[in-house]
Amino acid sequence: MNIPYKRVLLKLSGESLMGKQGYGLDSGQLDSYATQIKEITELGIEVAIVIGGGNIFRGLSGATQGFDRVKGDQMGMLATVINSLALQSELEKKSVKSRMLTAIRMEPIGEYYSKQKAVETLAKGEVVIISAGTGNPFFTTDTASALRAVETEASVMLKGTRVDGIYDSDPEKNPKAVKFDKISYDEIYTSGLKIMDLTATTLCKENNMPIVVFDMDTPGNLKKVLTGENIGTLVFQEK
Repeated sequence: MNIPYKRVLLKLSGESLMGKQGYGLDSGQLDSYATQIKEITELGIEVAIVIGGGNIFRGLSGATQGFDRVKGDQMGMLATVINSLALQSELEKKSVKSRMLTAIRMEPIGEYYSKQKAVETLAKGEVVIISAGTGNPFFTTDTASALRAVETEASVMLKGTRVDGIYDSDPEKNPKAVKFDKISYDEIYTSGLKIMDLTATTLCKENNMPIVVFDMDTPGNLKKVLTGENIGTLVFQEK
């Protein structure tokens, strides 16, 4: 079996973790994600994970409700820690070894993040879950994902969403939206497409980090992406 990627950074949507219940954590969704992650570790792929916190709290939405932006972002960081613990627990049920690192010191909940710890853990074949964003306000978990992908020298950043790739307009609003199989960073900029925030996109572009945007909510898709099937949309840097 041809495996094009040895080490990956998987960004998971916090909002997807709530499933159809509208808030919090859906046990079925957690089970599905953990099952898919186990499948790719069994292929020998090294996996680092960053999870958003939108199913619990979003810093930006908190700011619109009157919270101080810095405190709101810190609350969002803590939400990602809750999601990371939940996923780690689900992976343990499936006998998948994992290590949770946090960008903010909070031992014994998780160990403080460093590139060395992350890379050493990945090299041992264990999953690394990196929580609390970048540890700083005003940065999204997309930016944290891009940063950790570059730091851990991942082959690709995988952005698991509920949409099956990148379209020229919102496919949930426009039934005639056209999906891209591949698109360059320059085309994303010129078209004004917002697959991630600008900071995250620029960080990946400047460090030649490819991104694959795909539907993580369909069981089996993660393995399909990593075994070379034409799933999702590849974002690449033109030479």
